[in-house]
Amino acid sequence: MKEIFLLKLGEIVLKGANKRQFESRLRQNVRRRMRDYGNFDVYLMQSTLYVEPMDDECDVDGAWEACLSIFGIVSVCRCRACEKDLDAIFNAVEEYLGDDLDCAKSFKVESKRSDKAFPMTSIQLSQHIGGRLAEAHPHVEVDVHHPDYTVFVEVRDLAAYVHGPAVPGAGGLPTGVGGRAMVLLSGGIDSPVAAYMIAKRGVEIEAVHFFSYPYTSQLAKDKVLELGRLVTKYSGKMTVNVVGFTEIQEAIRDNCPEEYFTLIMRRFMMEISQRIAKHDGCGALITGENLGQVASQTMEAMAVTGAVVDIPIFMPLIGMDKEEIVTIARKIGTFDTAVLPYEDCCTVFTPKHPKTKPTLGQLLNAEKNLDREALITRALENIEKFKVEYRDEPLI
Repeated sequence: MKEIFLLKLGEIVLKGANKRQFESRLRQNVRRRMRDYGNFDVYLMQSTLYVEPMDDECDVDGAWEACLSIFGIVSVCRCRACEKDLDAIFNAVEEYLGDDLDCAKSFKVESKRSDKAFPMTSIQLSQHIGGRLAEAHPHVEVDVHHPDYTVFVEVRDLAAYVHGPAVPGAGGLPTGVGGRAMVLLSGGIDSPVAAYMIAKRGVEIEAVHFFSYPYTSQLAKDKVLELGRLVTKYSGKMTVNVVGFTEIQEAIRDNCPEEYFTLIMRRFMMEISQRIAKHDGCGALITGENLGQVASQTMEAMAVTGAVVDIPIFMPLIGMDKEEIVTIARKIGTFDTAVLPYEDCCTVFTPKHPKTKPTLGQLLNAEKNLDREALITRALENIEKFKVEYRDEPLI
């Protein structure tokens, strides 16, 4: 019989009355992702999603890689289905896993029998298949405690499935069960990681980027769009809203005290992002802020920049070390793009001695000469929207 994927569900299995809603969304997400790789049947049984290629034209290897980045799946098994017969199971193990066994020093067989009509218990099945494998591979020792390789046999309702050790999945919750949120995508290391971490909790992601041409280049914009594209490997397709920010930054430079430049700029970013978020049906903002990392990320600074919005601000990196953030960035493939040397708007008109412990009263006084509403309105009238998806061609 043919090769098939078993996708094991994670914390979805702990859900109560709304469990079916989570399962249905995950099945939809997997089906949508598989369309790029051919004709696959995706169905759910016994808290496991089955992904089965329906013809020889399917890109099985591409589909396998895609399954590893779908949120809601805790582990993925690439396996061979066979008849629920002892000889068929043994032959399937030999054909599918024989080469792996030959490379191992020791092995064991671990069986699970959810089909209680099968005549053997799980232990008996493991002993039977293990004994035959030991005879067929006499140079490989049997070690049931610390084996070099484990053969898994699962006897389920439709068939028996044999596979090697499972590969960890992306975990989390299915994209779409947690609402929508808007990430402020700067072009650095942190914000793509923040987007990934919130997407992992089932949230659909949209992005906003503030672009300060000619102080920042087209390459800087392309870099941000590429970061968005890389995040969609996990989050699914994304809209990136690019907001022209030059006029606002020049107004701040000309009318406000230098030590407050960054804080006032971030207050504009927050308010503009909230308006786009509400218009697009997003219920929260996401930032890559990390407590104490820079002057604008002290507790007092974050309090005054967040005071201009009335929707939640998710800060998943707030208590992480930089090295922890970098580790995740490398894992999800955004690090190399994030460190490309193209300046973003946050590096424009940077104060020499930024205020680290501001009060709201000080900020309101510092920005009193600005026509905030007029500046925000003009920025919102000139938004560029870009649709990005992982299967698109890289932009950098």
